[in-house]
Amino acid sequence: MTGRGRWRAFVSGLEEFYAGPYRRTLGRARREEDDLFMTVVLAEALGVPDPAAYHSLELMPAVYDEFHAWHQRLGLERSPLDHVGCC
Repeated sequence: MTGRGRWRAFVSGLEEFYAGPYRRTLGRARREEDDLFMTVVLAEALGVPDPAAYHSLELMPAVYDEFHAWHQRLGLERSPLDHVGCC
């Protein structure tokens, strides 16, 4: 094994050692953060006044792919937006 391969194996072992026991917790935290991000980006479309709406509007194309999974995680059967039909 080369020096580079050993280093990669060492880094991989450290990652597993530190993140392994917390993988589920970290995944849940990431989903919650993604949900908050999606809510902030879609706030104007949902009727919530957002002072950063102009800047978050640019992010709308980036979140369209995840929109369906997001509104289902929130417990909404159908899309809450009239102009976004994903179901």
